[in-house]
Amino acid sequence: MGEGKGSTLVHLLVVVLSLVAFGFAIAAERRRSVGTVVKDDITNSTYCVYNSDVATGYGVGAFLFLLSGESLLMGVTKCMCFGRPLAPGSDRAWSIIYFVSSWLTFLVAEACLIAGATRNAYHTKYRGMIYAQNFSCETLRKGAVFVVATMILNVYYYMYFAKATTTMPAHKANRTNSTVGMTGYA
Repeated sequence: MGEGKGSTLVHLLVVVLSLVAFGFAIAAERRRSVGTVVKDDITNSTYCVYNSDVATGYGVGAFLFLLSGESLLMGVTKCMCFGRPLAPGSDRAWSIIYFVSSWLTFLVAEACLIAGATRNAYHTKYRGMIYAQNFSCETLRKGAVFVVATMILNVYYYMYFAKATTTMPAHKANRTNSTVGMTGYA
């Protein structure tokens, strides 16, 4: 890391992985399964029939790409807990703020993506069970917004982390000669 910028390759990889995750999240949203409620004449119960299940794969792909981007960044920065200490100052404060914020948006994004993929893949035949009367055939979404927010916060986190690790803290003067005489009188 030179001059507080951080590695351009790390910046590029985090952005590319996040953009691919965003693309998969958008693709999952566009291709999500649409369910229709169908009544079973034999059992007199209703169930959902879905038209396609390709969105589940896209949602899982978005989940994995976002996870790999976050893992890469946390591996390079050693999760801000291990490695060299950060220099005191505003760069360290911003680094901590962006670290916490990026983790929060990452967790929300991952939860939305995996919930959407799971919900999209969940094909039920048992709507008529107890407490399942109001069950709908809709799918979960909105994870793509959190993917972009995570990407932006990760870039800022890495930028301030690089500044805080390359800033040299003020060191005390290293004195090799003592001014206090400790030798005997001869």
